[in-house]
Amino acid sequence: MAKITYIENDGTQHAVEVKNGLSVMEGAIRNNVPGIDADCGGACACATCHVYVDEAWRDATGKPSAMEESMLDFAEEVEPNSRLSCQIRVSDALDGLIVRLPENQH
Repeated sequence: MAKITYIENDGTQHAVEVKNGLSVMEGAIRNNVPGIDADCGGACACATCHVYVDEAWRDATGKPSAMEESMLDFAEEVEPNSRLSCQIRVSDALDGLIVRLPENQH
């Protein structure tokens, strides 16, 4: 398990335990973290689970795939640390991960 902190756009923090093998998006949905819509259910077919990965965690979460980069074109306010949370798999190596949520997902 990994403890992941989701920070809403207004600064509200949600620190939750997420099982290994789940995605960061699934961790948010299962723990009722507001701000991640996940309209496609994690199929990398939308951009409604957009997050900003904390700079200290960018290497650990890896780089987006070409498909993910294509979907990020549909997100608002994309930054170099933008990722789709459905594409980040949780492992012990991500214990302490911090992601920030954009103002909106649409």
